[in-house]
Amino acid sequence: MKPLTWRDRGATAVEFALVVPMLMVMLVGIVSFGFAFHVQTVLDNSARDAVRVFTLTDIDARDAAILQAQHSALPTITLPTSAIDAPATCAAEAYVTVTTRVSDFELLGGLWKVDLIGKGTMRCGG
Repeated sequence: MKPLTWRDRGATAVEFALVVPMLMVMLVGIVSFGFAFHVQTVLDNSARDAVRVFTLTDIDARDAAILQAQHSALPTITLPTSAIDAPATCAAEAYVTVTTRVSDFELLGGLWKVDLIGKGTMRCGG
């Protein structure tokens, strides 16, 4: 390997300056999409918890399911009541689905917006 001459000294700095912005964009993208996947998992888990409470609770099942979904999503996201869809009643041996959603979830600082939906389904009565 031959030693660097005075002409080659700045080449490393120029290459570094060209590569660093691309690496930073990739890093921010990985972190942003990773957080989106985390929020999706939280939504799925909160819907699953809510449908479990809904099918096993006799009195005020819908309200209990909504409260459970909101509690399960904390501290990652705050779900308003309007973001949780739960049926009014649970007929015997029927399957019910509870849906939680986050509309216009921002990726990469607002460059993209996506809707994330979590669903949980369970048979009434356990």
